[in-house]
Parts: sequence; C-alpha cells; structure tokens
Amino acid sequence: MKKIVLGVLAHVDAGKTTLSEALLYTCGSIRKLGRVDHRDTALDTHELERQRGITIFSKQAQLKTEKAELCLLDTPGHMDFSTETERTLQVLDYAVLVISGTDGVQAHTETLWRLLKKHAVPTFIFVTKMDIPCCDRRAVMDDIRARLDENCLELEDTEAVAVCDEAALEHYMESGSLSADDICRLISGRKLFPVLFGSGLKLEGVDKLIEYLEDYTLESQYPEVFGAKVYKMMRDNQNNRLTCMKITGGSLKIKSTLRYLDRQGNPVEEKINGIRIYSGTRFESVDEAAAGTVCAVQGLSETYIGQGLGFEENSDAPELEPVLAYRVNLPKGADPRTALQKLRILEDEDPMLRLVWNEQLREIRIQLMGEVQTEILRDIIKERFDMEVTIDHGGIMYRETIKAPVEGVGHFEPLRHYAEVHLALEPLERGAGLAFCSHCPEDELDRNWQNLILTHLYEKKHLGVLTGSPVTDMKISLIAGRAHAKHTEGGDFRQAVYRAVRQGLMKAESVLLEPWYSFRIEVPTETVGRVISDVRAMCGSFDTDSTPDGSSIVTGLAPVSEMNGYAALLMGFTHGKGRISCRLDGYYPCHNAEKVIAEKEYNPEADLENTPDSVFCSHGAGVNIKWSEVESHMHIDTGFGREKEAAPVYRPRNFSLDDKELEAIMEREFGPIRRREYTKPVNTQSGEFLVAPTKREYLIIDGYNVIFGWDELKEMARHSLDDAREKLLDMLRSYRGFKDCELVLVFDGYKVQGNPGEKFDSGKVHIVYTKENETGDMYIEKLANDIGKNYSVRVVTNDSLIRLSALRSGVLRMSSHEFINELQYVLEQISGYTDGKR
Repeated sequence: MKKIVLGVLAHVDAGKTTLSEALLYTCGSIRKLGRVDHRDTALDTHELERQRGITIFSKQAQLKTEKAELCLLDTPGHMDFSTETERTLQVLDYAVLVISGTDGVQAHTETLWRLLKKHAVPTFIFVTKMDIPCCDRRAVMDDIRARLDENCLELEDTEAVAVCDEAALEHYMESGSLSADDICRLISGRKLFPVLFGSGLKLEGVDKLIEYLEDYTLESQYPEVFGAKVYKMMRDNQNNRLTCMKITGGSLKIKSTLRYLDRQGNPVEEKINGIRIYSGTRFESVDEAAAGTVCAVQGLSETYIGQGLGFEENSDAPELEPVLAYRVNLPKGADPRTALQKLRILEDEDPMLRLVWNEQLREIRIQLMGEVQTEILRDIIKERFDMEVTIDHGGIMYRETIKAPVEGVGHFEPLRHYAEVHLALEPLERGAGLAFCSHCPEDELDRNWQNLILTHLYEKKHLGVLTGSPVTDMKISLIAGRAHAKHTEGGDFRQAVYRAVRQGLMKAESVLLEPWYSFRIEVPTETVGRVISDVRAMCGSFDTDSTPDGSSIVTGLAPVSEMNGYAALLMGFTHGKGRISCRLDGYYPCHNAEKVIAEKEYNPEADLENTPDSVFCSHGAGVNIKWSEVESHMHIDTGFGREKEAAPVYRPRNFSLDDKELEAIMEREFGPIRRREYTKPVNTQSGEFLVAPTKREYLIIDGYNVIFGWDELKEMARHSLDDAREKLLDMLRSYRGFKDCELVLVFDGYKVQGNPGEKFDSGKVHIVYTKENETGDMYIEKLANDIGKNYSVRVVTNDSLIRLSALRSGVLRMSSHEFINELQYVLEQISGYTDGKR
C-alpha cells in the first residue's frame, strides 16, 4: 500500500478545515463529522482556533483507504500564519488546494499557488461550497484557469487533458483514450492540475477526491541512507520539545544516536528518546519510522526548522516573511531577560518571530505578519507563560541596498593581530536577497581563510547606513585578502570582514526599500472613484476591471505603510459590500525615503557595533583609521573601479649593465652567464666604428600572479595547474627569444612539506620553485633587494609590498596586468613576423 504525504491549503474561510474533516470522516478516521461553527472539528483543537474559527497551527492526521495510507497535513489559511504553511510544503508529496465556489481565486490563493510551484508540489484543486445556489461553476473554472494555470482541468475533458503533453497527445491520438499511468505522469510532473467540484460540508465530491488520490498519485522512492527534513517544532503538555520531521531516506529508530550540526555548525550527538505518529491530539509511539513517515521526535535539543538531517541539505530561506516590527511591553516588575528566555521558546517554534533585545533601550522587539497574529501571540504568551503583555502597533521593516558597484575594505591590525579584506559590493535585481562568493586567487589567500571570510559574511545581519535596516539584493564577493603567517587568528578576519562591508556601504549610494502589497479590491461601481483616489494618495499604481455582475475591480501595488488598515476604511464607505485581499509583493524603493530617514535619526558612524573604520598598527599599538581614509593605508591595491589601461606599445630598451654585483648574484643563482660572441667592427661609407655589445635586461616574474591574473590561464588552472604552468612557460620561451633578456620565473612552493626547493633552466628561462616555508614573495623580495642597485632589473608582481620594496631598491616594477599586455604584444609581433615569412 502506497504512502502519500498530502497537504491541504486554502485562503482563509475557503472551507479547508471542513474539507479535511470530511476526508477524515469518509475514510473512517473519525466517527462524527465536526463543524467549524460548532467548534468541534478534529484538527482545530486549540482553544484559540475554536474561538476564532481559523486554523493557527498545522496539524497532522492519518487516513487509510483501500489503496493508500495518507498522512494529512492541515495548514493555516490566514495570511498572518502563512509562514507556517510555507514550512509544511517542503515535506509534501501532493497537495489539495481548496477554493471557495463563492469567492473564487483570492490574492492569498495566488500566493499559495506560487509557493506550490516553487516547491514543485503536484496539486489537485477542490472547489468547495458548490451547494450554495449563487455559485457559478463555469465562472469559477474560467477564473482558476486565468489566474492560476490553463492546465487546471476536469479529467472528464480528456481531449484537453491530452493536449497538456506531447507524449500524452500522441497516445491519445493512437488509442482514443488516456491511461491512468498517463494521468499520473502528467500530475506528478505538474503538467496537469485536476479540478473537482463539491461541498465538504455536504460530503459532495469527497469520494471522488479520495478516488483521485488513490488512482492518480505515485509513491516517492527513497534511498536506503538516512535523511530527514525538519519542518516544525512544538511542545507537548509536559513541555517536552518535539522535532517534527519527514523521514526521506533509510529509517529512524528509537534509542539510536543521531549526529548533526547545530545552527552554529557545531557537531551534536543525541539519542532518540521517542518517536510519535500524531493524528490530531492523539499519537502512537513507534519504535521505528520508515522513509516517507512524518513523525515527531523527542530527545533532540539543537534541531531547528528548515534543517536537513543525514544526507539532506538545509532548506532555502522562506519566501514569506514579516514586514512589521512590534515592541513587547512586559508587565510591571517583570525581568526583561527572564521574559526573553521564555519568548525564545516561541521563536524556536516560529523562527520568523525574530526576537531582538535592545540593550540600550532594554526592550524586546518582535517581527509579525499582521494584527491577527499579534492578538494570537498575546493570548499564547498569557496561556503558556502567565504573562500579561501588550504589543505596540507595528512599524515597517525597511531594507537597504546600493545603486552601483563599490569596493569595501577592512583592515584589523592591533598588536600581534593581522587581517585585510577587500570586498566587491554589487547590486542585484529586486528580490534576489544576498549572495556571497569569492573571486580571490588561492595563491594570494589560502582557501581556508577564504572559507572563513565567507562564513563571517553569512553569519552576520549586515545593516545599512541610512536607517540601520538590514541590507538586501546585493552580491558581496571577496576579491583580495591577506593574512600573516604568524599573527593572524580567525577572529581577525571577522573584524576585517565586518568593517569591509560597512566601509563599502558608507562609500556607496544607498537606496531605502520598503515592502509593497499587491492588492485586489472589489467594490460597487459607484464607489470605485473613491478607491482610485485613495490608491493615488497612497502613491500606489493600479488597473481597473469589472465583473459580470457589474462590480468594479481595482488591482495594483501600494506601500504596506499606506495600505495597512485600509480594509476597515473600505468596509465603512462601501457599507460592507467591498472586499480587499493583499499579499506581499516584495521590496521596492521607499516612496517617502527622506521623511523616513529623517525620522529614524540613524548615525552610522556612531554605531560602534557596526563600525566602518579600520585598525592599523603604528609604533607597536593599534590605531583607528576613519573609513574615509583607510584606502590610502591598505596593503593591497586591487585596482577596483579603475578603467583598464590600453595595452601599451612596447619598444626594446637598452640599460646599462656595468654592475659586477648583479653579475655575481645571477651567477650564484643560475650559474655562469653565456655571452654572445660579437664579430669584427662593421664597415660603412663613413668609415669604421665599433658597435658595443647589446646590454642585457633581467626580468623576475611571479608565476602564479600571472597565471591567476590571465583569464585564459586561470580557467586552465582550474582543471590542471601543471598545464597552466607549461602554457605560461611556453609563451615565456618565445618572449625570451624575441626580447633577448635574462628571465627568472618564480613559483611558490612553501606549502609543500619537506620541499627543498628547485632551480633549473628550460629553454633559457631560469625557473625557481621556492623551498618549504619560503614564499615566492620572500624569494622575489630578497633577489630584488640583492640586485636593486642596477635599474635594468624588472619585477613582475601584484604584491604591493614587493612592489614597494622594488621601488626602494631602484629596480623597475610592473603589475601582472601590465606584463600580460606586453607579453601579448610580443606574441602578436612574433605571429605577424612568422606569417609574413610564409
């Protein structure tokens, strides 16, 4: 018998709980059919749910039919509790989307449809309340296909179903019908969404829905290795913490040991003390939960919602999130810290609450979806913790982003500490969130340090500089960094990273964002002018339409700050005939940014926990350098933002080499220098004169700097570093023959344990692999210092300190980018010469 995890979703008051009750009753899971208005349904068991007639907490129930075992997950329908619904979607095999025959598709219905698509959940649609005379079956069907998907079809329309897929159409053309396997494949691939009509209250169409679930669903195939997805946290009557999860591979046994990572990435090892299979408020304790089972596990203390266990990855961040922030006012005499610990239990069960403790103001702030959730939360705190709290009216949750790319730099160097970080901050499209990556070559900064930097970027909520609101819609890339072999510790990079982000934001042109609603308002035609006037006053945008019954529809976008509370006003001037539905559409530029920024009075330089300044070492002590001055003190110059220079036209240069010290050093490093033999003086019409021997140039190249600074070689190095080195060496042999100079190519070998170093010649190119604990930079700096008295020596490196040392030594220095341009020019000259010879 196949096992299916089935979710039931709907807009509030669409009839979802009534349909769930009908499914339980028809399958024999309950003996009496409960009703929402009688406050006796099997799944809305909490007193608050029965008082308000809405589902607040997702519930689990077990159904068994002749062909299938169904685990039913009933989800909240009110928009204020939609985050609970979204968390449930990640464990569903199939879903039933319930639509009211009297109301049709609502704004929140479209939100649920978008989430089902995001999580790729195959979906059946059940249109309920069709027993009410005013329901127009055809109008509802047209509404569903227009606003959800044109492949929402009744299975009786076989020809339309066949058109959903090329293979199905071909089979239909050959046989004149579609098999159950064809329909199963279309539904599971989300190419077909069967639509049924009925009434949960009158049990009409319920048998047919169960038949569809038996015949047109496929059981998921699970691997043998253990895996699970955590979707919910709850407490039982004894205050035991229960982790609700779906087993997605292998099995979970009682008394077994589970190993996982907590939120901070620390390993945890705990024993499974109990496994429960819930159905309403009742549960069955089992010894083992097989793959495909939804269960509540006791004994885990560090699990969290959205976590992947075993082979499963953590879930993506939820799409729906609160846009309003509230202050929690505690009863007189209550200790804020004690109250905060209690409220953390609720945050564990609903991470979107996002409790924040403000130490300066000594107050607790919380994020909520709306007024209904505010009222429910106040009642829950009273019930569970016996605290009479009040919750202030919510303020808007703003966000910030930037207009154009900018480089952020951070340096942390108090005595015996060292870290420097360079980040590129780039704007992303609206709704993209934050993305982090690294473009820093590993020869410049070790991979372990780079991973640590990315970890620090992920772990912090980065605040903007306009109002102190979180930043979003940005890509932050590591482009350069430096550590000290002796003095750098992990915490040094944390400080440098935080300061680099903040310094970049201080330099950038920031944009304040606010949440906007997508709304749909249906009113009598005589009041549509008032609605349009109100929307314009809100700085919103809109379109108008009409319904077959003569009502007017206004749809559009408006700021949450302006639209909030409009429903009550609408009901007033339409005398109860107007209807409004809103859903969060995303964050857009704030319509009154200057006013908001002025009211916030946020001073980013006074925010010491988010300082943009850097710390440098001077005279044995750490010195704070203002964010506006730090770039002139940095040890790395990335060249960010500067236009690429055109490739210069290089001409042969003659340098004086009358320096025996240089000759001795080069002979010490690479052996005797072979000199050209020159012929007798040349005769010309003007008489005889001597041509002096051509004087030689010495070029020292940091090999890895050139490889990772050249896109072609960098891409080659990703697959084979040996091939990249050989490719560079081949080009340098040609360069050496054309330019006739002494060329020293240095490769970094300091990480190789026991490496004695190596020096050899290849095609008149001197090659050096440095020994263990000797970096290429160290070798180049030493060689440059030794021969620095002669200005005919050039050093090719991106290292600012080496280039500075070269400048002090009197040798010429150039960046890898400049040398690559020269090398390309020389190779083009060689190619042109050889082509001309042909």
